[in-house]
Amino acid sequence: MTDQRGLKPYDVDVTVDAGRDEVWEAVTQPAVLHQWFGWDYDGLDAEIKQIFVDEATLLAPERMGWADGSYLEVSGDDGRAQVRVAREGTGSSGPERYDAIEEGWRAFLLQLRYLLTVRPAGHRRTLYLTGETTGWQALSLAEGDWERFGPRVASTVNSDGDLVVVAGRVPLDDRDAARMEVTVSTFGLDDAEFEARREEWRKRWAPLAANAEMTTAADPSPDN
Repeated sequence: MTDQRGLKPYDVDVTVDAGRDEVWEAVTQPAVLHQWFGWDYDGLDAEIKQIFVDEATLLAPERMGWADGSYLEVSGDDGRAQVRVAREGTGSSGPERYDAIEEGWRAFLLQLRYLLTVRPAGHRRTLYLTGETTGWQALSLAEGDWERFGPRVASTVNSDGDLVVVAGRVPLDDRDAARMEVTVSTFGLDDAEFEARREEWRKRWAPLAANAEMTTAADPSPDN
């Protein structure tokens, strides 16, 4: 068991309009996990297997846990379910302390909720944008109503119907530039359509962020 002293505790949850059994399948079956977890890069399948198959321990029906004391559980009924990810710890629990795992779960649970609520057709293909900019500039990437999920994460669905999730190393309302991560989830695009979408986002992102990068399935995962 990992020593939990100093780890930041967190408790993150979303509610989805899907039955408990379907949601449990979505968080345990690699083929479905690939439709919402993380972002596309050449090592995503191996990462999913490591986290959800090799390292996860079944703690109870519809509950799995990991060595750092964190766990994921699904509750609800046949029409609606809640997905909760939590970790106990003795470190600071204030929102001012950044924790990459906590903020990652916030972003990924928004992607899971979108998959099971909107039910987009086709295979997911993502664009993962990284660079240093302000939260305000990152949120200018897409028009529409942004939904905040904690101080560092927000999401919206753009005019193309793509889910856009912005996650910052600092609160999105901060005026200082910091590392921002933007995941654009597309579904059902053929190669030509996806290439056009990629070029569109590249042109949009490059002027806004220092050290701007874009990752797709043909690229390695960028350094965090």
